[in-house]
Amino acid sequence: MPAPSSLERQVAASLHHAGFLRQSRIDGRSVTLVVAASGGPDSTALLRCLHSLRDDHRLTLHVAHLNHDFRGAEADHDAAFVQRLADSLGLPCSIDKQDPVSYQREQGVSSFEQAAREMRYAFLSSVASSVGAAAIALGHTADDQAETVLLHLLRGSGLHGLRGMSGVAEWPWPEPKPGPLLFRPLLGATKADTAAYCRELGQLYREDSGNYMWRFTRNKVRLDLMPKLAREYNPRVREALARLSRASADEVDFIEGELCRRWPDVATEGSDSVRLSIPALSALHPALQRHAMRRAYSGIAGDTRRLSTSHLEAMLSLLRQQRGGRAIDLPRGVRACREGEAFILNSAAGSSRSPHLAGEHTIVLPHTLGEVLETTVGGWQVSLQVVELVQPAPNLSTEGDTPQFTALLNRVALGGAVTLRTRRPGDRFQPSGMTGTKKLQDFFTDAKVPRALRDSVPLLVCERGIAWVVGHRVAGWAISAPEAAALLVSLTQTREASDQ
Repeated sequence: MPAPSSLERQVAASLHHAGFLRQSRIDGRSVTLVVAASGGPDSTALLRCLHSLRDDHRLTLHVAHLNHDFRGAEADHDAAFVQRLADSLGLPCSIDKQDPVSYQREQGVSSFEQAAREMRYAFLSSVASSVGAAAIALGHTADDQAETVLLHLLRGSGLHGLRGMSGVAEWPWPEPKPGPLLFRPLLGATKADTAAYCRELGQLYREDSGNYMWRFTRNKVRLDLMPKLAREYNPRVREALARLSRASADEVDFIEGELCRRWPDVATEGSDSVRLSIPALSALHPALQRHAMRRAYSGIAGDTRRLSTSHLEAMLSLLRQQRGGRAIDLPRGVRACREGEAFILNSAAGSSRSPHLAGEHTIVLPHTLGEVLETTVGGWQVSLQVVELVQPAPNLSTEGDTPQFTALLNRVALGGAVTLRTRRPGDRFQPSGMTGTKKLQDFFTDAKVPRALRDSVPLLVCERGIAWVVGHRVAGWAISAPEAAALLVSLTQTREASDQ
């Protein structure tokens, strides 16, 4: 029996490190791995290595190949090659063809490369689920690791991006829960190593023309930037990037451990929101603050695929502002805002529960001190009371799970009646703090109100104009003033509306 090659020894060591051999010895069953095979030298070498080691390590292998359907006949030939290879090894094989362009358009992904990656992982997850696989084996090499770290560095990534890829990692997206592990046993090998292994076996492999398409950023890094860095700056740049990856991984592990220890004091997690205590969050080191916001975002979005360093910096900037009531929109329909002593992240869908307010509803105002009027308008319970001028009420508050909005307004400036309605074309508004008016559309844009929510924002309007953009800002002329009667106005969603 021939001695195992150095590549097989690396893969065997990775299997041992991942605990797959120990698992099979404990329960006496084989470990099922889905092997992602593109037909290229890396995945072909990985498949042949795992096939060679399958008996000693009690492995059951299932081959999976996704035809991305953007290279025409060449992609079809790749799929046929993988099928023949699996057949020759006596292994089951799942092959599918999907369109990444359609996926990119449907999911709103800006990058074709990212869309293809997400689609491929979804396919692999489906195959793994169908065969009960413990992990998906991927053929990423040390070259891929260096390119990934360099790409993340160029994009201004934080420590999470500089970690690159892990030899064993949890499933990167929320579905399925829990998903299979990602297993990358070739991160210690180079592409030259995988090609040499295939030559030793006399094993053919496919060359993907997509690896030479200049429109893909990774290809530019692989074909131009990395060779230039190695030639003109550091011939061992790949090893330097690998060291950066390992150091970043260690630091992320340490920071995440610290965050886990502090998390109960910082965060309160709800069904569709995460509330971070601003005093507790502000007391943390900025590095922990970023990680806390990243974890909170992941709790709402399910993952951090679309979250960038610029988004984290925007959240930090919002945290440091003293004035509440402002908000920013984040990817995947997540919204972050300050409310009193809380920094809240929730889904735009979850925050869009405001009932639709059709038409224009006239509301008569109370006149005498202490007089209270209450009415129900289109899913809103409206309460109005003339009060003595006291400390201004908060501009935005919540009561249990039902959104409630409260403002203290100048009773005299409002006149005898107000109307409650939503926006109309041409609406203008004088936000408090401004001397002139601006288009309501521009105010919504500056206030970071998501487009999907703007048509449902209630407006309290009188003869003089918009007095209150409910939940956001009072008009400058409608602010309660000393020695003038004040009107406490509260809008609370009815339970029926909030349950819809």
